[in-house]
Amino acid sequence: VPIRWEKALDTLADKMMELRKNNEPEKLMYMRGRYSPTSTDLLYGTLPKIFGTPNYYSHSAICAEAEKMGPGYTQGFFGYRDYDLAKTKCLVVWGCDPLSSNRQVPNAIAKFGDILDRGTVIAVDPRMSASVAKANEWLPIKPGEDGALAAGIAHVLLTEGLWSKEFVGSFKDGKNLFKTGATVDETAFAEKQTHGIVKFWNIELKDRTP
Repeated sequence: VPIRWEKALDTLADKMMELRKNNEPEKLMYMRGRYSPTSTDLLYGTLPKIFGTPNYYSHSAICAEAEKMGPGYTQGFFGYRDYDLAKTKCLVVWGCDPLSSNRQVPNAIAKFGDILDRGTVIAVDPRMSASVAKANEWLPIKPGEDGALAAGIAHVLLTEGLWSKEFVGSFKDGKNLFKTGATVDETAFAEKQTHGIVKFWNIELKDRTP
């Protein structure tokens, strides 16, 4: 039922004060969209702090900052970037849909057909997205099993010696010591552009067979 703004604000204020009186300010959550002076400085910047809730989230949490964190934690570059789709021959679309949800949607749309013409598109997603519909291969994994799939792939790449030795490095004596279930001496491996690959093998990957 439509109500006037004045009534809506009164209702909101009453609910908020009810939480304060019950000593439950953390049960208020504020989520905002894109930026404006009101939402940034007053509602997002001041209101949650005064009210006493730690639960306030910005548009950036699922957009700008998330965009930066991906390359930040995997490549050491905390910033905006895009990929060389004009030369891509194998595109793995994992848990995302660059044709509809990407900082460079028009660029992805323009280049996607060319990638299909000269190469392969593989989509890993439980959802039938636009990219999935056009992909050469679709892995419709169950939600939440991305990590299991990634660990299985990493295990095979290492045990079968399929990693990029020019980028990652290799064992000093040239013999592949990555064997299922076996711990590897970290000093036996000379890394180049990666960090801690043997440590991660020992902690996580050695038992993660497909």
